[in-house]
Amino acid sequence: MSAVQPGHDRLARRLGTGDAIVIGVGSMVGAGVFVAFAPAAQAAGSALLIGLAIAAAVAYANATSTAQLAAQHPSAGGAYLYGREELGPWWGFVAGWGFVIGKTASCAAMALTFGAYVAPAGWERAAAVAAVVVLAGVNYRGISRTARLTRVIVAVVLLALGATVLALLVGGDPDWSGVPPGADAVGGSYGVLQAAGLLFFAFAGYARIATLGEEVRDPARTIPRAVVGALAVAVAVYAVVAVALLAVLGAGGTAASAAPLTDAVALSDWEWAGPVVRVGAAAASLGALLALIAGIGRTSLAMARERDLPGWLAAVHPRHRVPHRAEVVLAVVVCLLVLTVDLREAVGFSSFGVLTYYFVANLGALRQAPPHRRWPRGLQVFGLLGCVVLVVTLPAAALAVGIAVLVVGVGGRWCRLRIAAR
Repeated sequence: MSAVQPGHDRLARRLGTGDAIVIGVGSMVGAGVFVAFAPAAQAAGSALLIGLAIAAAVAYANATSTAQLAAQHPSAGGAYLYGREELGPWWGFVAGWGFVIGKTASCAAMALTFGAYVAPAGWERAAAVAAVVVLAGVNYRGISRTARLTRVIVAVVLLALGATVLALLVGGDPDWSGVPPGADAVGGSYGVLQAAGLLFFAFAGYARIATLGEEVRDPARTIPRAVVGALAVAVAVYAVVAVALLAVLGAGGTAASAAPLTDAVALSDWEWAGPVVRVGAAAASLGALLALIAGIGRTSLAMARERDLPGWLAAVHPRHRVPHRAEVVLAVVVCLLVLTVDLREAVGFSSFGVLTYYFVANLGALRQAPPHRRWPRGLQVFGLLGCVVLVVTLPAAALAVGIAVLVVGVGGRWCRLRIAAR
């Protein structure tokens, strides 16, 4: 039985389809374009394009499962809620814990990306902390403000990326021989799958739409459209940027770069493109961070309602209608991570948590009754298998830390239930 209460404990339905798509695009574009291509190139070389296709296919399967579940269960919490409703409380906890820990790491990655592109040497982490504080404040003021600011950020990002690609392909000297997947591939099949797992980090933003299920109007219609629409936009953007990077830097240059787009435009004749990339990277990371804070806050709210997180986190602000305590705690934790973690470690760890989350989502969608089914069961089976394959091919360090944190969460819940039973 859900602990959700009617009335003042509920969030307000203020988002339409356009708002939901923009939040999804803002969540995804910031993650992939400026963070994930370098480690993916290290794993697979030019075959990262195959990894990108695999990641997109798994993401589509997961997106349809998420959308199908969200249409039936239009409340805050995403796969945490779906796992509880379709599979049982333990499955819901695994999904929710995976999402919260994975996406908290993503918040740190996005904040650090912002600091790396805008701050002078030595001030990167301070700038990242400032970004977390400011955006947490925006989220605190209500979901409508979050959606409006995300629209502005997404417009800036897409314009900056368009100008960057033109600088690379028109103002630069692209070598198309380095683009085909077989031109400079490394790592074999394992490398391709590892690249796919790392690039999956870039596609996971559509979950933000589902976690906002309690705040969209007409969720049965809005959420499926928004999830698929946002994913389609992100796939197109990633594919264009990946091809441009391989044509200008090659697989080796992309793998060796901490900021591939910046290094690539430095080789072009368009000197103004460098500042444009920095503006785009800063805006993209802020857009992703803004949506991540919103999504984690809603999942934490759902978990607190069921006492899988401390119950006082379930509070909803009486005026702004947001889970304000959950968002404040999240901001504090992310600031601590920003001051201590490495960016590339955060990417792999985030992928582990999110793939765990979507494994449960696919399993839950398989269990849905026929009246609620919108896509074939084969898509959910493919999504399940894809999540398993991608998670086991992640870098060993990310896999080890992810398993350890998951075990800690499961052990903590088991202890709490044992104490409550006594």
